[in-house]
Amino acid sequence: MTFEECIAGGGVAVFPADTVYGLACDPENERAVARLYELKGRPPDKPAAVMFFSVAALPPLGPRTRALAERLLPGAVTLLVPSDRFPLAGGAGTLGLRVPDLPAFAGVAVPVLQSSANLTGGPDARRLGDVPESIRAGADLVIDGGEVGGTPSTIVDLRDYEASGELRIIRHGAVPEAVIRSSA
Repeated sequence: MTFEECIAGGGVAVFPADTVYGLACDPENERAVARLYELKGRPPDKPAAVMFFSVAALPPLGPRTRALAERLLPGAVTLLVPSDRFPLAGGAGTLGLRVPDLPAFAGVAVPVLQSSANLTGGPDARRLGDVPESIRAGADLVIDGGEVGGTPSTIVDLRDYEASGELRIIRHGAVPEAVIRSSA
């Protein structure tokens, strides 16, 4: 089964992202999203990001926000933007967007709801063996991509960026704040 077949069939996949190992599912499949959250032990009211595999596939954004997204992505950055596009991602008017730097997944045409492949509050997985056995056993597809970077994405709040040019770093991660700010 391919990654896309797993997602289209309502499955949950463990995959190597450009930062840490992740879990992925169809962001519009309620059952799949519930399974992903169960595997992590994540509270259902905690938002997750939606990952796209090309910048061109991103949902509509304002021109200023789009231009910044194109400067920062693909890369180890999660952008928080105003949107109700994927309500199962749990953001209540905010959507976390990711476009990883993953050449092996460049042909994937579907977006995925994604979260790190660890138990909530647990250490991030740099290798498949670091992903808890309960998660690997419960997933429908497990992809071993060797060792990955190991530092989660930097989360950047762009909800006010279109109007004011203001951005906030919510979580420091793989991309330094100076790089984010110099791109703005």
